[in-house]
Amino acid sequence: MLTLYHSPQSRSTSVVQLIEEMGVRDQIDIRTVTIPRQDGSGARDPANPHPEGKVPYLVDGDDTVRERAAAMIYLTDRFESPLGRPVGHKQRGLYLSWMVWYQSVFEPVGIFNWAKLDHPVLYDTFRDYDTAIARLDEVLSRQPYLLGADFSAADMLISGVFGWAGDMMPAPKVVKDWADRCNSRPEAVRVAEAEAGKPY
Repeated sequence: MLTLYHSPQSRSTSVVQLIEEMGVRDQIDIRTVTIPRQDGSGARDPANPHPEGKVPYLVDGDDTVRERAAAMIYLTDRFESPLGRPVGHKQRGLYLSWMVWYQSVFEPVGIFNWAKLDHPVLYDTFRDYDTAIARLDEVLSRQPYLLGADFSAADMLISGVFGWAGDMMPAPKVVKDWADRCNSRPEAVRVAEAEAGKPY
């Protein structure tokens, strides 16, 4: 059985939502651990085998997966979920690109924008926030989801930040509406409600 080390209301929440969406909760042992929080609460949990004490951390036998996008790609591949795109699928490249774009571009520029960090090297390396948002706006103005007509793990990963960051992530209406559609899915709501009340 796979094991996911998870801390409620953290970056690993989207992985739990994916597990629920795929209907494979009975095949994954979700272990709740503590992590240091930005408000000073929490602490590194000795029960968490992640080398840096972070989440998500997915263990599959002797193999391990760090980083949220990697865990989500691994799970959609492992369970052959239509929320992903398997090797050979005509949208495999597009799917992988959006998943990696989130972690290597969008989350960094969102943090830089929120922290008011301003330097040409950041923009040359990652893009600026407005450029990143314009990319989402361009795609979502012509289709309901990032890969077209159907919701995918890419939508789940990228839309999640708008749910927990709120006003820190200004965006056009079409992007906000898309994020609301994604974050109001029954599985996302169920996980969010469970985590707001008690550890999952």
